[in-house]
Amino acid sequence: MMKNRTSSERLAPPIGEFQEIDGRRVFVYRSGSGGPAVVFLPGASAVGLDYFGVQQRVSRFTTAVVYDRGGTGYSDSLRLPRTAAAVATELREVLRAQNIAAPYVLAAHSLGGFYAHRFAQLYPQDVAGLVWLDALHRDWDDFMPPAASLAATERMGPDLEQLEQMRPALREMHAELYADYPEYVRQSLIDARVSDESMRAGIAERRGLTALATELRAGPNIPDVPVIALSVLGADPTQPERTLNELHDGRTRMDAALVNAVSHGEQRILSDTFHHRLCFARPDVVVRAIRDVVDLVTRT
Repeated sequence: MMKNRTSSERLAPPIGEFQEIDGRRVFVYRSGSGGPAVVFLPGASAVGLDYFGVQQRVSRFTTAVVYDRGGTGYSDSLRLPRTAAAVATELREVLRAQNIAAPYVLAAHSLGGFYAHRFAQLYPQDVAGLVWLDALHRDWDDFMPPAASLAATERMGPDLEQLEQMRPALREMHAELYADYPEYVRQSLIDARVSDESMRAGIAERRGLTALATELRAGPNIPDVPVIALSVLGADPTQPERTLNELHDGRTRMDAALVNAVSHGEQRILSDTFHHRLCFARPDVVVRAIRDVVDLVTRT
């Protein structure tokens, strides 16, 4: 497990601020004005400023918030993995301390889906809508082949030694992903994403997937709020065709079940990008989905 450190020992964020929660600092950056506020929940290994590009577009029509949950990104270190309840409670405390009025539209990517669902279970009155950005579901194992189960995913992830060997390639990949970001943001983000701290946090969070799903299954379904799910079904040359077809079929059925469980739900399928590139390659689609949920919330 990681030992506790202070944010001063980490890389300093290029923008934003720290909000103190329970004696430690949580990184948060807000832009725009109005409501409902849109809150981005990052995936494993991701940081809040990964969503800077789409956040800036969303901030043109409402308040947009990115943050790093405790133990990740620019926030102070914590022992990982954490329970979904701990993450959800922390996020609510950050938003309240920042005087960002509820209810919120939660835009959850990848692992962020688990935390968005738990937030909605604990604080349904604070959730106005959901945007599912190829996010995880508590019923993942019901739809995916055994080789892609949550337990298998926990075992398959790279270890720190492998990630260290991949560091030059990861640096190059992130430099390309952040190519359109302002230089002062871009360079800081590249350094943050390839740091030992970031790699350890990603490994630790991915080790808790099965426990998170179990925690979520003990609570209710998502509330009946507007939901748009973006399902990413891009071709992946590293996967055998049969496996890829099973994964795509599982994702399609899983997201369909999510949106069919609410009164105003819609699934949008993308076949021209990959899971980790969604917000970089198709920011137009991401922002459109968020805008549509915000408009639905405003009307209803």
